[in-house]
Amino acid sequence: MKTNKIIKKGLLILSGIFVLFAAILLFHIITAKPPVYDTPNLQVSRIDFKSDIDSLQARKICADLRSIKGLTSDSIIVKRNVVVYFHNNKITNSEKVFNELMAKGRYDAHRYILPANLADKEVCPMNQNSLSYRLSQKINRFFN
Repeated sequence: MKTNKIIKKGLLILSGIFVLFAAILLFHIITAKPPVYDTPNLQVSRIDFKSDIDSLQARKICADLRSIKGLTSDSIIVKRNVVVYFHNNKITNSEKVFNELMAKGRYDAHRYILPANLADKEVCPMNQNSLSYRLSQKINRFFN
């Protein structure tokens, strides 16, 4: 008899703790605000070099690009005679970056400009008429 009362009390306490934690979790989910990032203004740009880029030139190009305002140090990729970089389009644009880079060093390069037929293409890889896309949008709107 005494053990049954202890077991019942223990289960009651455990269920109370579970309900309390569930209520706290629900409160946090309901009152959570979506994070606000200051990075939706990042834009990717590219510079094509006509000659091969060796490791020394790559370091110099990266150093020159890092000194330009609006670029971050971890957003520069040098591969196969192409430099890809991310810049904040509120601070600078690809033309200014290219001109500043050419002023810092005499490189044989040209700025890559996206063809007009590709500029108008949609970049979302998901079919926006699909059920999974609409369901994920509704869930996202519910929590945000």
